[in-house]
Amino acid sequence: MAVSVQQSIWDTVLEVTKTAQDKCVDPLMWAIQLSSTLSSAGVSLPSTELAHLLVSHICWDNNLPITWKFLEKAVTVRIAPPMLVLALLSSRVIPNRQLHPAAYRLYIELLKRHAFSFASLINGPNYEKIMKAIDDILHLSQTFGLKVCEPGILLLEFVFSVVWQLLDASLDDEGLLELAPEKNFRWPTRPEDMEIDSLDSFNEKRAEHHEGLCKANTIMSIEIIGEFLRHKVTSRILYLARRNMPLHWDAFIQRLRLLVVKSTALRNSKNISPEVLLQLTSDTRKLLTRKCKTVSQEFHAVMASGSLISSADQCNGTSRSALWLPIDLFLEDAMDGTQVGANSAVETLTGLVKALQAVNGTTWHDTFLGLWIAALRLVQRERDPSEGPVPRLDTCLCMLLCISTLAVADIIEEDESELIDETESSPCNLRKEKQGPGNVRKGPGNVRKGLITSLQLLGEHEGLLAAPQSVQSIANQAAAKAIMFVSGLSVGSGYYECVSMNDLPMNCSGNMRHLIVEACIARNLLDTSAYLWPGYVNARSNQVPRSVSSQMPGWSSLMKGSPLTPSLVNALIATPASSLAEIEKIYEIALNGSDDEKISAATILCGASLVRGWSIQENTLLFIIRLLSPLVPADHSGSESHLIDYAPFLNVLLLGLSSVDCVQILSLHGLVPLLAGALMPICEVFGSSIPNVKWAFPTGEEFSCHSVFSNAFTLLLRLWRFDHPPIENSTGDVAPVGSQQSPEYLLLVRNCELASFGKSPKDQMKSMRFSKILDFSLDPIFMDSFPQLKRWYRQHQECIASTLCGLVQGTTVHQVVDTLLTMMFRKINRSGGPLTPATSGSTNSSGSGVEDMSIRLSVPAWDILEATPFVLDAALTACAHGKLSPRELATGLKELADFLPASLATIVSYFAAEVTRGVWKPASMNGTDWPSPAANLSTVEQQVKKIIAATGVDVPSLPIGGSSPATLPLPLAALVSLTITYKLDKASERFLTLVGPALSSLATSCPWPCMPIIASLWAQKVRRWSDFLVFQASRTVFHHNSDAVVQLLKSCFTSTLGLSSSNIYSNGGVAALLGHGFGSHFSGGISPVAPGILYLRVHRSVGDVLFMTEEIVSLLMHSVKDIASSGLSREKLDKLKKTKYGMRYGQVSLAAAMTRVKVAASLGASLVWTSGGLNLVQSLITETLPSWFISVHGLEQESGESGGMVAMLGGYALAYFAVFCGTFAWGVDLASRASQRRPKVLGLHLEFLASTLDGKISLGCDVATWRAYVSGFVSLMVACTPKWILEIDADVLKRMSKGLRQWNEEALAIALLGSGGVGTMGAAAELIVETKI
Repeated sequence: MAVSVQQSIWDTVLEVTKTAQDKCVDPLMWAIQLSSTLSSAGVSLPSTELAHLLVSHICWDNNLPITWKFLEKAVTVRIAPPMLVLALLSSRVIPNRQLHPAAYRLYIELLKRHAFSFASLINGPNYEKIMKAIDDILHLSQTFGLKVCEPGILLLEFVFSVVWQLLDASLDDEGLLELAPEKNFRWPTRPEDMEIDSLDSFNEKRAEHHEGLCKANTIMSIEIIGEFLRHKVTSRILYLARRNMPLHWDAFIQRLRLLVVKSTALRNSKNISPEVLLQLTSDTRKLLTRKCKTVSQEFHAVMASGSLISSADQCNGTSRSALWLPIDLFLEDAMDGTQVGANSAVETLTGLVKALQAVNGTTWHDTFLGLWIAALRLVQRERDPSEGPVPRLDTCLCMLLCISTLAVADIIEEDESELIDETESSPCNLRKEKQGPGNVRKGPGNVRKGLITSLQLLGEHEGLLAAPQSVQSIANQAAAKAIMFVSGLSVGSGYYECVSMNDLPMNCSGNMRHLIVEACIARNLLDTSAYLWPGYVNARSNQVPRSVSSQMPGWSSLMKGSPLTPSLVNALIATPASSLAEIEKIYEIALNGSDDEKISAATILCGASLVRGWSIQENTLLFIIRLLSPLVPADHSGSESHLIDYAPFLNVLLLGLSSVDCVQILSLHGLVPLLAGALMPICEVFGSSIPNVKWAFPTGEEFSCHSVFSNAFTLLLRLWRFDHPPIENSTGDVAPVGSQQSPEYLLLVRNCELASFGKSPKDQMKSMRFSKILDFSLDPIFMDSFPQLKRWYRQHQECIASTLCGLVQGTTVHQVVDTLLTMMFRKINRSGGPLTPATSGSTNSSGSGVEDMSIRLSVPAWDILEATPFVLDAALTACAHGKLSPRELATGLKELADFLPASLATIVSYFAAEVTRGVWKPASMNGTDWPSPAANLSTVEQQVKKIIAATGVDVPSLPIGGSSPATLPLPLAALVSLTITYKLDKASERFLTLVGPALSSLATSCPWPCMPIIASLWAQKVRRWSDFLVFQASRTVFHHNSDAVVQLLKSCFTSTLGLSSSNIYSNGGVAALLGHGFGSHFSGGISPVAPGILYLRVHRSVGDVLFMTEEIVSLLMHSVKDIASSGLSREKLDKLKKTKYGMRYGQVSLAAAMTRVKVAASLGASLVWTSGGLNLVQSLITETLPSWFISVHGLEQESGESGGMVAMLGGYALAYFAVFCGTFAWGVDLASRASQRRPKVLGLHLEFLASTLDGKISLGCDVATWRAYVSGFVSLMVACTPKWILEIDADVLKRMSKGLRQWNEEALAIALLGSGGVGTMGAAAELIVETKI
C-alpha cells in the first residue's frame, strides 16, 4: 500500500511537471507548487527521488530550455539536492556532450552556480543519504578503492571526480586522451549508444554552429577546472586528495600536465593560461600556514623565522650556532671513552640532523653548514687538550670527516632514491615538487645542492678551519691536489704522498675545508668541480713544484706491484690509503699472502688507514673484523682449532685494535656487536688451550696462547660496561643509559643486524659503500656456543651478587689456586706456613721453585680465571690480618696480572664487589703501609672545588683538607696500588684502559674523598695527567649530591641563554655551554670548565635519571620566566597590554624572547635525550609531562599581562621541548628502528590531550600554558612531523580537532585532520566546508 502511495506521488509530480512544461509555467511557481505537494505527502526535502526523476525526464526525451529551467529552480530552492543533481547530470551529459553541446553548456553553468556550495549539504537532514546516492551513481568507492565510506570522504571523492571528468572530457575533445599514459579511463567520455537523435531541441542544425559550441564548451570546462583548483574550499578539498590519495593524484596530474602542454583550447582561453593552471597544481596550498591568525602570532613568527638570524634574534643565546646546539652536545657526548655504544653514530646523527632540519624549518644548506660547524668546533676543542687515557683527536677527526660525511651521504641518498622512485612511477617522466617539513621547498636534488652551498659558505669561517698540526700534511696534500686540477696538470697519487710543507708555497697550505671536501668527493657527494670554487685554493700552479724533494715508496708503489719490503710496509703503516682499491689490495694479501706478508698486511690495516683513512674507514674496520674470523684451511686436520695456527696474525690485529681511539672509532661506526661476535671464538679457543707453544714478535719477544687470549678477552670486555659499579645493581635507582649491555645483548644486536641487513631500501643503499669482496657469515651466534665464556660470565655475575663459596679441596681449581698463590708471593720469606685460601683449609703445597710452578700453571686461561677470585680472597684476607704487607699484596697482584693480563678483569670485578659489601676495614693511606696522597691531596680537592664553583655549583658540605688521615676501603686501596705499579708504555696501555674506567667508576661511587685520593696518587705518578684526574674526581660530587646535579643543570640553562651574571657566560650560546673543552689553556693551573662539558662527563654517574627529567622540566619553566623578565621591562609589558595582540610595541623583544624559549627547549630536550635515551624520552612523554599539567605550579603566580605572557611562553616552551625530545628519540621518518614504539607512546600522549580537551581530566597548570602547549604541540606536529600523525588513531585526532574548534582554532583543527590520513580525511573535508578556511 505504502509503495503504491509513493508511486502515486511521483506520478503526480511528473504530471505536474509535464503540464507546467506544456504551459510554460514560471519555474518559480512550478517549484512552489511542487514543494507544497511533496511536503503534504510527507516527502523529506531536498528529495533524492525528485533529483532522479527530473534528470531522467530531461535526458533526453525532454531536453528543452523550460525543463532545464525547472531543474535549476528545483536546485536553487533546495527541493532537489544540488550535488546529487550534478552527479546525475555528469553521468548523463558528459558522455553525450558532443551530441548535446547545449546541454553540456547548461551543465557547466550549473556547476558554476552550485558546485562550490557544500554547507547546506553537510548540515542538511539527508546528508548521508545523498552522499550514498552519489556514490551509487558515480561508483566513487569502487573507483578510488577506499574502504572507508564516510560521507565526508564521499564528498571529497565527488569533488575530485567532477574535476577529473571535466579534465578527461577536455582532453577527449581535443583528441589528447589517447596520449595519456594511463589507458584505464575512470569516467566515460563518449556515449555507449552511438545512435544520433534527429531532433535538435535547440535548433543546432548547422554543423559549424555545433562545432563552435563544442569548442567553447571545452574552453569553459578548462576554465572551471581552474576555478575548482583556485576556489578557497574546493582547492583545499583537492589538497586532501593530493595528500592522501597519491596514486590517483599522480594519474590526475599527469593528464592535467598533458593538457597544459598540448591543449589549444587552454591557450585560447581569456581567463586562464597554461602557466596559471600549472601553478595551481604545483602549489600545495598547505592547510595551515605558519602565519595563521588562529594560532599565536608570536609562536608562528618563530616557526616561520627558521634560522635564528633575524634582527629579533641578535640577543644572548640565540646566535646562528644555537640552532644546532643539540648536534654539538651529541658529538661531545660521543667522545666519552667510558661509554662504548652498540649502535652506529651515523644512524643517530642522520636522524638528529633530519629532526633539526624539520623542527627548525631551515634550508638544507643551513642545516649542513650547522653540522660542519658543530663538528669543526669539536675538533677545535681538542687542539690543546689535557692529557689522559681518553679518546682524542683521531676520534674527533673521525666524527668530522667520516661519521658526519656518512650522515650527509645517507640524507642525500635517501632524497635521491625517492626522486628515482617518483620518476620511475611516472610514465611521463614528469618531475614533481616536494615540500618538506617547515614549509621549505626542497625540489629534486636540492639536498645535494644544499651540501655544495654549505661547503662554499664554510670558507667564511676561517677561525674554525685551521688544521691540527698532526693532520696539516694531509690538508696540504688536499690543497695541492686542487691546485694541480685547476692548472690542468696530471700527476700520479705518488706525488701527493711526498708533498711536504717545504715543497709548497706559503699561501698553499691546506685547511679543514679541504679535508671535508676531499672526504665528500671520495664518497661521490661532490665532483672535482669543487676545486674551481672561488677562494678554494690561492696558490697558482706555477708555484707548486713539478718534482718533490724526495721520492718515497707509498700506496702508488703497492698498486704498481711492488713487493711488501720493510720500507714500503713502514710507509703504508704511516700513510692512510686514499681509495677502496688500495685497502682491498692489502686485504687480499692478508688473505692469500705468505705468513710474513699476512702479518705485514695486518699491521698496515691497523695503521694510519684505520684511524685516518676517513673515506674508507668503515671498510678497513670490516676487513679487520673479517680477518679475525679466518676460514678453516682445506688442509687442516686434527682436533685443535684452526685459529691456533693463526695466532701471530690474530695477535697483530688484536693489538692494532686495542688503542683508546680505535675502540671509540669502532663504536662510532656501530661495529661493536660484529667485533664482539668475532672475538668470542678467539677467547673460547685460546682460553681453552694449554700454553705449550710459543710464538715470537718481530722484536724477538715470545708470546703464548695466554697472551692472545688476554688481548682478545680484554678487548671484548671493553665493548660493554663490565666494570659497572655493583652498588648501582643493588639500589632502586634507574641505571644510567647503556648500563644494561652484556655479551648476550651484543650478540642479540649482531644477529638482528645481520639478519635484517639489506632488506630495507636504506640498507641496500648503504651496502653499495661496502667492498664487494667482503663476505660475512650471516649465521646467528649465541652464548651457548662459548661454554667457557658463558661459565666465566656467570661466575662474574655471581661474584658481584654474593660472597665466594664452593672451593673444594683437592680439585683442579684448588690446585691452581695454591699454585697461583705460591707464584704471587714466592719472594716472601716468613717463618710461618704458606699463604692459603681462606675457604679451603690447609694445603700441602710446598711451592717447589719457579720451573715447577710454570709447569703446574700450564693450564688453560679459563682455569686460571676460575681460580682467580679465590686467590684474591685469600690474598686480601691475609693482608687484612697482617700476614701480607700492602706492598707485598700489590707486588703479588702485579705478578698475577703479568702472568695472565686477562685476570685484571676478575681482579676488578672482585674488588669492586668487595667494596660494595663494606666488610673490609679501611686502609690508612699514610705512606708507610699504603701509598700516601698527602703531597697533593689538598691541591686536588681545591681544584675540584674550583672546577665545580666555576660552573655555578655551590656544595658547601664539600670538605677540603682535614686533619684525619686519608683512608680507602681495603679492596679499593689494593686496586689503586696495583694500577700505579704499571709503567705508562704502549704494552700496558691496553690493560690500563680496561682497569682505569672501572677504578674511576668504583671510586666515584665511594664516599668523599676516595676519588680525590686516587687522583692524587695517580697525579704523583703521571703529572701530565693531573688536570684529567682532577676533572675525573669532580664527578664524585654529582654522584652523591643530587642538589649539585640540579645546580649544574641550571648553570647549563643560564649559560646557554645568556642569563648568567658571570662574564664568562654572558653572551650565551654554544660557546658558553661547551667552552673550549677541557684542559689547562693558560699558565698557572687548571682553566674553568664550561658547564655543558662537565655535565656530559658526569651524567652517567647519576643513578636516578627520572629525577633529572623532572628537574629539567622545572628548570625549563624557570628559564622561561627569566627570559620574559630579562627580555621585556615592566614598562614595556605595561604598554604591550594596550595593543591588540601585544606585539606592536616591543615586537622585536617579544620575538626574541620566543626565540630564546625555543633554544631553551632544544637544550632541555638534548639533556633529556643524552641522559636517558629513548626510554627516558618515552617516560617524559607518557608520565612526566601529563603529571606536570595535572599538578599545581607556582610559576604563574604573577598577575596581569606579564603573568599571562609567562604562562603562554611556558606552554610554547613545553611544546617545543616535547617535539624536540620526540624527534631526537624517534626521528621524523615513518619507519625506522627507533620509531617502532612511537605510535604507542605518542598515542598515549594524544589520548591524554584529547581526554583533557573533552573535560575528563582536570588541570592544575595555568589555562594559558595548557592552551599554548596544545596548540603549539599540534602545530609543530602538523608542520614538522606530519608522519607522526598518520600513526595516531583517527578517533583521537577527531576528538583533538573538536577541542581545538572550541578554542576557535579551526585552521589548526583542519590541519590536524588533514594530516591524519584517509581515516580523518572526510572529517577534514567537512570542516573545510563548515569553516570555509
